Amino acid sequence: MDRLTFDKDNRDRIQAVENSFGPSGRPLSKPGRILMGEGHLMKQGRRKPQPKAFFLFSDVLVYGTIILNGRWNKKQKIIPLEDIQLEDMEDGAVFKNQWLIRTPRKSFFVAAPSQEEKRAWMKHIEECRSNLLQEGSRQPGSTFAVYWIPDHAAYKCMRCLHKFSATNRRHHCRKCGFLVCNSCSKDRAVIEHIHPTKCLRVCKLCHESIKEKAKEILCQSGDSTKKTSSEEDSFAASSDEEEVEEVMQSHTPSSWLDSKSGTWGQTHTYVNLQP
Repeated sequence: MDRLTFDKDNRDRIQAVENSFGPSGRPLSKPGRILMGEGHLMKQGRRKPQPKAFFLFSDVLVYGTIILNGRWNKKQKIIPLEDIQLEDMEDGAVFKNQWLIRTPRKSFFVAAPSQEEKRAWMKHIEECRSNLLQEGSRQPGSTFAVYWIPDHAAYKCMRCLHKFSATNRRHHCRKCGFLVCNSCSKDRAVIEHIHPTKCLRVCKLCHESIKEKAKEILCQSGDSTKKTSSEEDSFAASSDEEEVEEVMQSHTPSSWLDSKSGTWGQTHTYVNLQP
């Protein structure tokens, strides 16, 4: 496939992804951006795993909630690839073919339908990230958010050990990810790699740790403020999706760009086309 044909096909594919999120999604078309792969993965939510549509571009990873049998998506999230760190995970009792995606604002588990697709996703994300960092214009992330422990994993507050109930509800500490009761998480604090100004819920122990660290910084520099690197506003820290979503009845294998031929298919290798 010649370069002009490839560029047009790439633009059309990116526009189709952008259109699938409707007017609530952010624009995805950008000079030099290439859509490398797409597919459906299971994302571990706060209460249960949920199917999500994932799109790997040459510089960002985009995902969203699947609606209308996959023809439309919503709740678009955009993660710069330089902010991503992957960690391979062993199979759990229920969640198999999984790995952890760490980012400064949020970290979460995803799972593929097979080991082959898991390896393909991890390999392609790592390669795209490596290529992006080699350009020298972006710096890799160094601080990552903790993974939230799912609601079903604890029936007691992980700080005071009081049982959760209809009146003693579960909450997440944004600093450690533990499930805690309201009494143990009344404090709020700024966690700069998650949000540079917003005060977030933290447990008592983490609040004390944050205060001690702030005192140390004040003693060392006399100024506790620090600027943070800019991140995509569309990937905000929030509680996980709460609504019940449509479960995939069947699975369509992920598709990847084979740029040797400039075509798409269920292939697990690709080489970027050079201009």
